[in-house]
Amino acid sequence: MHTSLSRKIVELAKNISILYVEDDAIVREETTKYLQKLYTDVRVANDGASGLEAYWQKRADIVITDILMPKLNGIEMIKKIKEAEPLQEVIIISAYTESEYFIEAIRLGCDAYVIKPINHMQFSEALYKISLKVTQKKENEEYKHNLEKLVELKIEEKQKLEEDKIINYEKTLFGLVKMIERRDSYTAGHSQRVAEYSQLIAKEMGLDTEEQNLVYRAGILHDIGKVATPDAVLLKPGKLDTIERELVQEHVNVGVEMLKEIPMFAEISKIVACHHERYDGKGYPKGLQGSQIHPLAQIMIIADSFDAMTTNRVYKPRKSVEEATKEILELAGVQFDPLIAPMAAQALSSVEISEFISQLPSSAIEEERFAYFYKDRVTNLYNQNYLDTLLVKNRYSLYYNISMYSLSTISVLLTTVRGGKEGTYFYSMLHRL
Repeated sequence: MHTSLSRKIVELAKNISILYVEDDAIVREETTKYLQKLYTDVRVANDGASGLEAYWQKRADIVITDILMPKLNGIEMIKKIKEAEPLQEVIIISAYTESEYFIEAIRLGCDAYVIKPINHMQFSEALYKISLKVTQKKENEEYKHNLEKLVELKIEEKQKLEEDKIINYEKTLFGLVKMIERRDSYTAGHSQRVAEYSQLIAKEMGLDTEEQNLVYRAGILHDIGKVATPDAVLLKPGKLDTIERELVQEHVNVGVEMLKEIPMFAEISKIVACHHERYDGKGYPKGLQGSQIHPLAQIMIIADSFDAMTTNRVYKPRKSVEEATKEILELAGVQFDPLIAPMAAQALSSVEISEFISQLPSSAIEEERFAYFYKDRVTNLYNQNYLDTLLVKNRYSLYYNISMYSLSTISVLLTTVRGGKEGTYFYSMLHRL
């Protein structure tokens, strides 16, 4: 039975460390040899003080100690160890059988009390029980650790999936913005420019990186609601009538609805909701004014307007950067926040506007789309609206439009307004060409 018990201890003892403290050299040598047959990690100390020092250097799974020893007795040593490690496994080996020692050992939570001379069977049983307890505790700790790691991995996987979903959703939205902008030569690149201008202003104001990034992303997505705007309205090169204007304005509410239900876009939706408001309360959709408007939206309102000012439209030539920043300052306290406007003007003063930012068509397909709004579907001739638009913009792009269309078409236009003031003016311009 002893041999069988020893084998069981050896199986359990692979990862168990022992600290054995004994002042009697003969007992210490004999017991150490016995322990080393069972355990691979056995350290030995010859008194309580040395034992305690050895324990602080490296904790042991099981502490085996005598009681009466020089420098520091076993009971005192165990007290100090238990203060640091209340669950420390301890076996006392002692020749003393007085009840006070047993009571003290129980009070300290010792696991076994072996009487000298050592009965190896009794000692082995105590070692087996404690080794089994230590092994089970280690297995539980390992299981707990592995479980925690598994939970962490699962959480990380879930977070990664959520992040991937968010990234994919954001990419989808950004792609949708690009698709919307490709529908119209004027809006092409508009959202990107508004985002960059907003970030420039935020940086000039000394906002932190997080806020700069937030207003940038809001700029990218601010016109996402135009996905619901009919082409006939969104692509119209000329001025909009009242109903058409209301249809375009609805893009704010559509954009907010698309964004607000997604946690990562919740704050962006609040900015987007205000990007057509005015400081004086005459904006839309809610007519908010002053501090009622989201602070970052106040930035984007200026950036959005600046891009509109510096982009060629069919019915209005673009302003220079100097003219646009001057207008921002003039509209401070009216359309724009009076505290932000000066910083915005400063931030935007060094912006270089591309010559290619224009609402005018730049390809054959865009020219046909452009012409769609000015051709009569029955006769395929250009209508009065086209001449009106042409006359409004003649100061900066008349030559371009004349070169696009045949003299026969122009004759039809002249016939339409023959005898009128516009016809006379237009004819005089043609004559100069």
